[in-house]
Amino acid sequence: MTRKITPLLSSLLSLLLAIAAIATLPAQAQVLARPGWAGSGVTVDPWWKHAVIYEIYPRSFQDSNGDGIGDLKGITGRLGYLQSLGVDAIWLTPIYPSPQVDFGYDISNYEAIDPQYGTMDDFEELVKEAGRHNIRILMDLVLNHTSDQHPWFKESESSLNNPKRDWYIWRDGKGPGQPPNNWQSLFGHSAWKYDAKTNQWYYHKFYPQQPDLNWRNPEVQKAMFDVVRFWLNRGVAGFRLDAIQTLFEDPSLQDEKLLPGTNDYGDPNQDDSLTDYLPEVHNVLRDLRKLTNSYPGTRVLIGETYLNNVGDLAKMYGPKNDELQLPMDTQVGFINKLDVTEFRERLQEAETGLDGNQPLLVFDNHDNPRSWNRYGDGVHNEAIAKVLATILFATRSTALMYYGQELGMDTNTPTRKEDVKDPIGILGWPREKGRDGERTPMQWDESNYAGFSTARPWLPVPASYKTVNVADESKSPNSLLNWYKQLIALRRSNHALHDGTNIVLNHDSDNVLAWIRRPATGAAVLVACNFSATPKSLSFKQDLRQNHIRGAFLRTLLRSDPSIQPTMDIDAVQLQPFGVYIGEIHF
Repeated sequence: MTRKITPLLSSLLSLLLAIAAIATLPAQAQVLARPGWAGSGVTVDPWWKHAVIYEIYPRSFQDSNGDGIGDLKGITGRLGYLQSLGVDAIWLTPIYPSPQVDFGYDISNYEAIDPQYGTMDDFEELVKEAGRHNIRILMDLVLNHTSDQHPWFKESESSLNNPKRDWYIWRDGKGPGQPPNNWQSLFGHSAWKYDAKTNQWYYHKFYPQQPDLNWRNPEVQKAMFDVVRFWLNRGVAGFRLDAIQTLFEDPSLQDEKLLPGTNDYGDPNQDDSLTDYLPEVHNVLRDLRKLTNSYPGTRVLIGETYLNNVGDLAKMYGPKNDELQLPMDTQVGFINKLDVTEFRERLQEAETGLDGNQPLLVFDNHDNPRSWNRYGDGVHNEAIAKVLATILFATRSTALMYYGQELGMDTNTPTRKEDVKDPIGILGWPREKGRDGERTPMQWDESNYAGFSTARPWLPVPASYKTVNVADESKSPNSLLNWYKQLIALRRSNHALHDGTNIVLNHDSDNVLAWIRRPATGAAVLVACNFSATPKSLSFKQDLRQNHIRGAFLRTLLRSDPSIQPTMDIDAVQLQPFGVYIGEIHF
């Protein structure tokens, strides 16, 4: 006798089969393979596609031992907070042993933990406990360069005929005291450093203490891919690839073309076309993707990609979707002004110019002043921050956020050169003040040092911590922190916001950014953001008609103005200054 399987029973059987399949995997792989939930059903998409990824700068997140520096145990102790926020994965900036010239991006050992952050046991405990909180761990992988204290470089610089000499880029100078060419470091002045012992120069795209690896040497790729295996075997869910565009340089060593003006260090501007985003980068990414794909569970590759146009960004996914899953789209989050026209264009490019691939939007990170300051007007900063959060979480993108962004932490830039810790601020002062301002300690409560540490922190806590902190904002229903929590929860539970297409509207009202999220089935959702300090009354009837969507009224899902009613006429959508409205479209 044949029994009819109902849709509900079919879904249940599929879920049980998925759970059974996962149970056959090793313990670490089970953690990585868990399906994600979308509303009342299981999504078949990879976990990273709808994820909220939270960047942690470990020095500044939570100090557990009272030395003024954040550590791994501190992060483990705050996993409950991260889970309550709705975080799916943590990206840790480098925690490897390092002389800390560039605060961890100068690595002297890729397969260990810097003692100031803890031990390998602490790391493994973090991975285990994060898994219990449904959070994955992503490592920062610095492929472009090592520290000059790394054993590889120590060998390389020891003699002209050392077997590791060609692991780095050594060249003769043009003449006595002259570097091989005019290439410049991103951190100022010549990108070449002279070694008197061997009478040659080595290349460094960043600090002199960060010599570039020679990726044209197959032994370098093998060694670095062994590093990847080391961490994958310890359960990490993927990597954020630092400075991935700069792996290769033009072997001809021609001078870069000069551009008008000078940079913050007083050097002539250059076009960097011989040292940035060379085609060979794609070969490495394809090989790296093959390696990560060979591991159980879905591992993700995120790229630090500062690219000039959407066409170049699209190439980073690979012609067969075989390179990065998530190259960072910095063209949306770093417009640095509330220009509706530009936001529309960039969001439309993310929807139509990436060959259907998943965008990864980012507004804040450890290398740039916080969005609170870049976009704020000094009066409506919190309302503007809610607008930016809405763009981050309510468009079709994976979302990357930075610790403290959800609180409205601001940039605490040093006012005196003697207070600067970041070497680029010391070198470039006063035009370049460094990156200390965006790396200050997380603000947990109003106690001494914002609850970050019992000792004076390595960077000063901004005065704003007395009111801008997790404890206070958790108690305020209208706080920025609770706005983040509501947005993330709505993104998970609402089918349209979770995986609907993104239709950017060319609305005729100035200073209003609006879009529709349309699912394959069910109600579409309208999102509208006022980019001005003037209230707006809007009609979206024509926009719905143009997109063949039937609708007469909106059922309110989330709004920044608490006075808004549960329903709203599609012809009379009210937005307060820098207000946000999210509503489900009904007929």
